[in-house]
Amino acid sequence: MFYDITYRNDKITKEINDFIGSPYNFIKAIQMGGIGSHRMMVDEVSAHFKNVLNTVSDINYGSIEMRPNGIIFHITKGLQRFVWLIPYYKLVVFKSTTLSFHADGKFIKFKNNQFTRKNSAFISKLIDLKSKNTLDACN
Repeated sequence: MFYDITYRNDKITKEINDFIGSPYNFIKAIQMGGIGSHRMMVDEVSAHFKNVLNTVSDINYGSIEMRPNGIIFHITKGLQRFVWLIPYYKLVVFKSTTLSFHADGKFIKFKNNQFTRKNSAFISKLIDLKSKNTLDACN
């Protein structure tokens, strides 16, 4: 699911919360050691997201937020904010020359640089949470 969240919309907020769960509360977020990544430089996106990136030579950044049943990618284009929701059971993560996240035939690839390396502990935590969530769904 992909949304433009530039302006607050209670209907969209409810759909997001229903789809991947409500945000973690403050105490739980601290216990988990944080639920959001630092920003990362977007290297490449699938054709579905080409209109979301800056068309000039600006650098595009994205970040990730963990939720109980999935993740949210936050991407900013000028003053607009977009989110891409991925439930854990659809999420696939690849690490090669780039760090890429795939779901439903769409993807976002982040450059493997200091920003990505800064998020290595967060990515490990994300993969562990995905594994736990997938195991819980199987039981």
